[in-house]
Amino acid sequence: MADYLAVLTTTDSADSAAALARSAVTARLAACAQVDGPITSTYWWQGEVETAQEWRVLYKTTAERYPALEAHIKAEHSYDTPEVIVGEIPTGSREYLAWITEETQQS
Repeated sequence: MADYLAVLTTTDSADSAAALARSAVTARLAACAQVDGPITSTYWWQGEVETAQEWRVLYKTTAERYPALEAHIKAEHSYDTPEVIVGEIPTGSREYLAWITEETQQS
């Protein structure tokens, strides 16, 4: 796994997305979290096709902090099965990646 990760989740409201973003950054599980939306999601849920508005939260973190971030998302999320998708950040500006490392250090 790469040293740096982009972690994605979605939720059902702007307020919920903002709370998920703020709580993870406050806990230093992510250096930043970006919220966008609304988006329209179509998916299978309990044997039916559903369509709903959602808001996306994209976190930037380190591989070291990922397990705690995933646990945090699952604990704070309102969904029974929250989306948690991880993409590796194979490279980036040295300064930005150093900033991610610095801001996700446990206090």
